Amino acid sequence: MKTRREFIRQSAMAAAGTYLGTIGFSAKSYGRILGANDRVRLGIIGFSDRFKDTLLPSFLNHHKELNFDIAALSDLWSYRRELGINYLKGKLAHDITACRNNEELYGLKDIDAVIISTADFQHATHAIEAVKANCDAYVEKPFAETMEDNRAAFKAVKASGKIVQIGSQRRSGANYHAANEFIRSGKFGKITAVDLVWNVNQPGRWRRPDLVARLKEEDTDWKRFLINRPYEAWDPRKYLEYRLFWPYSSGMPGQWMSHQIDTVHWFSGLKHPRSVVANGGIYTWKDGRRNWDTTTAVFDYGPENDPASGFQVVFTSRMQNGSGGVGEVYYSNGGELNLVTNKISPNGGLGAREAAAMKMKANLLPEIDLSAGAPGVATSANTGADPLTSNHMRNWMECVRSRKQPNAPVEAGYSHSIATIMTNAAVRTGARAVFDEGTQEVMAGGKVFKL
Repeated sequence: MKTRREFIRQSAMAAAGTYLGTIGFSAKSYGRILGANDRVRLGIIGFSDRFKDTLLPSFLNHHKELNFDIAALSDLWSYRRELGINYLKGKLAHDITACRNNEELYGLKDIDAVIISTADFQHATHAIEAVKANCDAYVEKPFAETMEDNRAAFKAVKASGKIVQIGSQRRSGANYHAANEFIRSGKFGKITAVDLVWNVNQPGRWRRPDLVARLKEEDTDWKRFLINRPYEAWDPRKYLEYRLFWPYSSGMPGQWMSHQIDTVHWFSGLKHPRSVVANGGIYTWKDGRRNWDTTTAVFDYGPENDPASGFQVVFTSRMQNGSGGVGEVYYSNGGELNLVTNKISPNGGLGAREAAAMKMKANLLPEIDLSAGAPGVATSANTGADPLTSNHMRNWMECVRSRKQPNAPVEAGYSHSIATIMTNAAVRTGARAVFDEGTQEVMAGGKVFKL
């Protein structure tokens, strides 16, 4: 049986479709006409720092134009729930329904879509809940931290037909689109290597000592928080500083590498690595964490049926020295594509002297600025909305209206999760990790990698 909202929407679509067909309106124009009659009502799953400081400002940049609004917020912790409700009231100038959990939120029946920014290990389960409740979803990365969760969430999203955007915002950056087009055109040549780096010097990164001191078990729901993870005794650090503690997060792979490895899949057309090895440890921040503060992971990428071809990807990350910053550099025989400088250049390419020694021709890429002509980002008085995330949020909102696939569909999340799970398997076992296409399982040391 159709809900009243679905009936109104479908009737409006039929009427508008007949009318628009006579005057040649674009899909974008149509979406705005429909939006004037049918506001998209959002639920917020988790009042996190990520949501408050980045996702919400990005949403506020576009919500009036695209006729979206926030109707409800779900958070297990009473303090953050109240904080979130008051904060959203101040931004939107109307009441917001407070929900103690997601079951209460979906029970409201009039929620059309949700933004999910909960703990890393919860994303997959919360995505499943959303689509089963007939909601579109913006789901923060990593999409999943185990293959069991990854497969279940992928299957649920695909079966639902809902619009799900994974929070891999590089896919909405003009410079990244330019890089993808240049590589896919063949002008770059074959990718020979990729360097990914993410360095910070932040002893407080992922720490929340003030909040940890405030959180009491009776003010939240520890059992609901754990979802499908093995039971552990109450620990406010694991609740609030989960990125430091496996199996609630893989830390560096899930938080940082998932962004960068996604561009490898996007640019190369490959779905996952052939193998991963990793080395590192907790060398500096001896604060009780389980996840490494220093990581090097080495990936072999290439076609499964052609082991003689491919390229190597190296991800390095440290948390005690920020030199080198954050960056991605792609190499070919003719030069490099540098996503730090946003330049394609002949740097490192095969020069005339070296080529002549082997009776070959020089192979040097041209100088190209990937950011030249990039469109601006729609903004408002909001602060905190970085351009990539603002573009990415808008892309999802427009796709909710048009029903087109967003820039980072569920396939992107499934693939980056395979790579991060493979990395975590190598980290946790010390063995070389591979992916079994037949079973869709990550293998390390000849065994299926599980919790």
